[in-house]
Amino acid sequence: MNLQDLKGKGLLIHHWDADGICSARLLLNALNGKTIVNTTPHLGNYYLTPEELEEYKHYDFIIIADMALPEDNIKILSEHAQILIFDHHLQPENTTVFHHNPVIKGENPDEYPSASWIVNEFLGEQINLFALLGVIGDHEKRIRNNLYIYPAIEQYCEDHHLSFDDLLHMVYLLDSNYKLGERHAVIQAPRYLLEHGSPQDILKHKQWQANLTTLNQEINRQLLQPDDEINDLIVKIIHTPYNIISTITRKVAWESGKNALVINTGYFDDKDQVYMRSHKTAEPMIKRGKDLGFKCGGKKEVLGAIVPKEKTDSFVDELKSYVLQKGG
Repeated sequence: MNLQDLKGKGLLIHHWDADGICSARLLLNALNGKTIVNTTPHLGNYYLTPEELEEYKHYDFIIIADMALPEDNIKILSEHAQILIFDHHLQPENTTVFHHNPVIKGENPDEYPSASWIVNEFLGEQINLFALLGVIGDHEKRIRNNLYIYPAIEQYCEDHHLSFDDLLHMVYLLDSNYKLGERHAVIQAPRYLLEHGSPQDILKHKQWQANLTTLNQEINRQLLQPDDEINDLIVKIIHTPYNIISTITRKVAWESGKNALVINTGYFDDKDQVYMRSHKTAEPMIKRGKDLGFKCGGKKEVLGAIVPKEKTDSFVDELKSYVLQKGG
C-alpha cells in the first residue's frame, strides 16, 4: 500500500491524544499534495455517531489512526470509501479493509508501543520527534523499561540536546487539549505540528501551557479524593468534566504498583467513564464489555469503557471480580 496511490478526497480520523495527534501529523506529511481533512470523534467517544457516519459518506478514502472503531462503523464507512487503519490496540483483524496492526498479528507489543511508531515504520521514515512522542504519550516513564525502544529515545535526546522530561512535557502539552474538552484544538494540532514542528514550538505554545496549569490543579484535586483498596486493587470514583480519567488511572496504578479501577461520573450526563489498568490481560473484560453492548476497547493491560449510568455498578463489580480472582 502506497499512500500516494490514494485517489480523490480523503478523511483522516485520529485519536485525540498525543499518539493520535502525532500519528496524524506523520500521515498528513506523507499525504502532502492530497486533498485531506483531519478530524477526531467527539471527545470521549470511541465510536462515530450516526451524524458523523452520514457526514463521512462523501470521502473517497478514509484513514483511521490510533482508534479501534467498532466493526459496524468500519462497515458503514467502507460502503463508500477505501479504508486504511493504523493501530496498536487489541481488536479483531478486519480483513475487508487495509488494517495495519502488527500487535493483532502476533507481534511483540513492546516492539510496537504506539500507533505513531507503527505509522512511522510503515512510512519508512527515520526515528523522529513525532514517532517518539506518541510512544511516550502512551507509556510515559514506563517506556524506560522497554529495551527495544528506549535506546532510540536516549539517542534522540542526546542528538537534539533534550531530556526525557522535555519529551514528556511535550506530551502533556499536546494532551492538554483533549483533557480540557477542546476538540477543535485537537483537530488543529496535527496541522500546527506540520508547520511548527520543533521541540521549542511545542514547549513554548502559550495556550497549551495555560491548559496544563488548569489540568494539573484538577488532577491533583482528584488524586486527593478518597479511594477504596481491596487487596491489590485500588478503586477510585471521580466527578470531573475534564477528560482526565486515563491520567488519574495511570498515576494511581503506577505510583502504587497495584491494579487500578477508576470511574468518572462527571464527563457525560447519562453515562460513566470506566478505566482499568490491570496486571492481568484486560482482553477478556474488553470482550465482555463489548458483549454487553458498551463502547469498550483497550490494550493488553488497559480497558476503557463508556457505560450507561444504570449499568455502571454491575460492570464495575465484574471488573473487580476479574482482577481479584486468582490465576489468569
